[in-house]
Order: sequence, then structure tokens, then C-alpha cells
Amino acid sequence: MDNNKLLPKLSQNLLEILNDEEYYDIIIEVGNDPYVKIFRAHMIILYYLSPYLRKIQSTNKNKSDGI
Repeated sequence: MDNNKLLPKLSQNLLEILNDEEYYDIIIEVGNDPYVKIFRAHMIILYYLSPYLRKIQSTNKNKSDGI
């Protein structure tokens, strides 16, 4: 498969992953009751997009409570 066909397919797959509410592996809660907003996310994507989160994750590798 050449790049002209591969990149659109990868982009479509990534959008499907980001919109999939079944296979998230992290929940981020923002705000205070009763105004809490919940974000479901994929840690692998956050890890690669944020050097800050990458640093936190690497220091918390052995902790069971995560970030």
C-alpha cells in the first residue's frame, strides 16, 4: 500500500480510536461537584503528545495508582 492510500486510512483509524468510548484506559475528571466534566482518553496518545505526562508516568511506573 503506498502512502497516498495508507495515510488517509491511518487518519481514519486514529479518529475511530479517539471516538471509541469502549476502549479508553484513563479517566480525567475536571471541576468540582456538581460541575464535574469527565474525559475518557487513551494513555498512549497522551503519553506521546505530552512530555509532561511522559515524565510523570516514568516516575510513577512502579506505583499502582498511576498519575
